[in-house]
Amino acid sequence: MITALLFNAFTGAVFGMTLGVSPVAGAVGANAIALAVSGAMPVGVAREGVLKEIWTGELVKSLREFLAGTWLDGIPDSSSIVDNDVIHLVEVGVDPDVLVNNTTYPIPLQALDDKDIAIQLDKFQTKVTPITDDELYAISYDKIARVKESHSNAINDAKFAKAAHALCAQKNTAKTPVLTTTGERDAATGRLKLTVKDVLAMKAALDKLGVPTTNRRLVLCTDHVNDLLETDQRFKEQYNIDRNTGKVGKLYGFDIYEFANTPYYTSNGVKKAVGDKGDTAGDFHCSFAFYTQRVFKATGSTKMYWSPAENDPEYQRNKVNFRHYFICMFKKADAGVVMTSGYKAEA
Repeated sequence: MITALLFNAFTGAVFGMTLGVSPVAGAVGANAIALAVSGAMPVGVAREGVLKEIWTGELVKSLREFLAGTWLDGIPDSSSIVDNDVIHLVEVGVDPDVLVNNTTYPIPLQALDDKDIAIQLDKFQTKVTPITDDELYAISYDKIARVKESHSNAINDAKFAKAAHALCAQKNTAKTPVLTTTGERDAATGRLKLTVKDVLAMKAALDKLGVPTTNRRLVLCTDHVNDLLETDQRFKEQYNIDRNTGKVGKLYGFDIYEFANTPYYTSNGVKKAVGDKGDTAGDFHCSFAFYTQRVFKATGSTKMYWSPAENDPEYQRNKVNFRHYFICMFKKADAGVVMTSGYKAEA
């Protein structure tokens, strides 16, 4: 009972502060809500369920706010047609043939009789955070906020990395161009630097694919941003990155963003798997450009898992983690271009 009251109070306080009311009022209100609904549910269930909803709601709010102004913001959102964390690609407007060569997702696909394809959204799960009873008794009101923030940041990092991976082609084809930088060789790594001519080559590749000139986005890896800062005065003058969104400015019709966790490509121009590092000579981060209207994103369910301390007599600690579903991918494969860094080994 004491643990439940403390859990209610602290969560209610944090929730109250987000609404601009007194933390005390939030704490009292949370316990009042739990008490009001507890008669309709088994003992102990109402309190946990109500407050898990509050925590989950706060996490969802944080996940949404994190997207604002980023390179994923403004991409058409198909969340409204997600059903049980599954989305039907015909409803999104995806040509099913696109998925034949899509090696980004080790996901289950189910072809239906009407040529539809049902696809499971990517599942993101955080590792468990323990909160001991000792911490709860001496806790400050912002402890729960910090826990929620850390899980939110972890999920968002994973979502952005997965989305970037999905929007980069596996290898160079006529419809999925993977280009290579042509600049000076970096003596330390053998990497060929990005030049303005390379950026223009990305523009020309999209032009050739018939991609409209509006709503084009270019997401540069940090290596390529630094290359342009060294060589292009125009880019240097406008470079004023928004640290919250990664947005840089505009160049050659592209809305420019910087993102540190783009996929790695091998020296042969083949994309490495999600999470693979550049641990081989010639492996470098890429940059990529895409047309926003031929991409979609969708958000599914978010769920909090909570284990109270009374279920852990050995360590007497509460445990919390979250599960979240999200996906981002092309509607049509011929709407993007990738720029990898060329590699020249030391002579």
